[in-house]
Amino acid sequence: MSTTRRTALTWAALATAGAALIARQATRPAPTDTETLDATRTLLRAALPSVRPFDVQLWNGEVIAATRPSRARLILNSPETLGRLLKLPLDMALGEAYLRGDFEIEGNIGDIAAIAETFDATLNPADAPALLRAAATLRRRAGATPPIAVTASLEGPQHSRERDQQAISYHYDVSNDFYRLWLDRRMVYSCAYFRGGTETLDEAQEAKLDLICRKLRLKEGEHLLDIGSGWGGLAIHAAQRYGARVLGVTLSEAQLHEARARADAAGVADRVTFELRDYRDVLAHAPEGGFDKIASVGMAEHVGRKNMPTYFRAAYTALKPGGLMMNHAISDGIPQARVPLWLQSGNFARKYVFPDGELLPIWETVKHATEAQFEVRDIENLREHYALTLTHWAANLETHHAEARAALGEQRHRLWRLYLGATSHYFEKGHLGLYQTLLAKPDEQRRAHVPLSRADLYRGEMVDG
Repeated sequence: MSTTRRTALTWAALATAGAALIARQATRPAPTDTETLDATRTLLRAALPSVRPFDVQLWNGEVIAATRPSRARLILNSPETLGRLLKLPLDMALGEAYLRGDFEIEGNIGDIAAIAETFDATLNPADAPALLRAAATLRRRAGATPPIAVTASLEGPQHSRERDQQAISYHYDVSNDFYRLWLDRRMVYSCAYFRGGTETLDEAQEAKLDLICRKLRLKEGEHLLDIGSGWGGLAIHAAQRYGARVLGVTLSEAQLHEARARADAAGVADRVTFELRDYRDVLAHAPEGGFDKIASVGMAEHVGRKNMPTYFRAAYTALKPGGLMMNHAISDGIPQARVPLWLQSGNFARKYVFPDGELLPIWETVKHATEAQFEVRDIENLREHYALTLTHWAANLETHHAEARAALGEQRHRLWRLYLGATSHYFEKGHLGLYQTLLAKPDEQRRAHVPLSRADLYRGEMVDG
């Protein structure tokens, strides 16, 4: 790369050009410790932002100090670490390096994501020759990377019933005791609702369950279908507080047993039924117009783009005329705030956290819903609420890190620390959104059976600021 060509030089360019140099230098021996240390210093001096609230510690104990009050420390555990991070996409390289123990984060685990984004900075093209030589040196030193033990191994066509069952079991059947360590007392595994921002996690999750029921205008005696019912929090709340009859469906056996036990303990087993069934089977075999209301909370992410038309058409058929559906799902983020593809591809999450998970932008979700004849009545983005929720979850996991590590093993525990901490950052910055979309199936007179205003939803919720 010419030093006179004033083009942007980024981590992506270094990784690509470094790989090309390695190919040309295939016969050269691995760099010495001294060469590796010099290359590491060269690259970090250029790549690290001039204003940063974290230290970087090298494997020999040398520290590159923060330039603002430090909130965290990135510790490179070996001479191979930085070379392993010079791969694309960066979210995959970064995540796998953390799972292997190539680096540590002391302090807020959420700063992992913030640190990753610093590498999107444009570097000085005048430094290109030295940086490319350093990148090639570090890539040669990285060598072969050890395998990761926690990868999901799924079989069958993507989003087939059999493969979806495997994907759900991989994520949700880890251990009820593990989830109990860091979720709220109801074990609600979705975005909470913070009216003022100072609520406890228990309070915020109860407020979320109530908000969903209010948005659905749920009434006593109505029949609610809860698609992806988890550990039963919403179904039990709807029966206890609103007198609804509820069918909850899940593909997780661990969730099914816990939800049934919780319904018995809450005294609502006569009104709440939980079944181990695929959403396609439930909706396909339900009588037409068999449900007054439908809730899908944290479920649509598992449906897959190709199955979205079927998902919404089946839900529309299962609703009574005048019925309402709440679709509560994570979405691809605000377009202008999205991270470049080389940095945040989503491959890491799809491979290690939510296998086969797909996040649709909100416009595409709305497109599929309206093509199924739903009328969109309300859309609300709760992304800041999910950032707060994940902050609570991550803090709870840190509090119980010893028990979590004992339950999951080292690599899987590290996976969950990374997932909870980094995802909080992505919601905070707008790279991810959480949309509650209220959909209506109008009756014969084209009425949607919702009030003229939203005042009933937020009565008593006025908060200063």
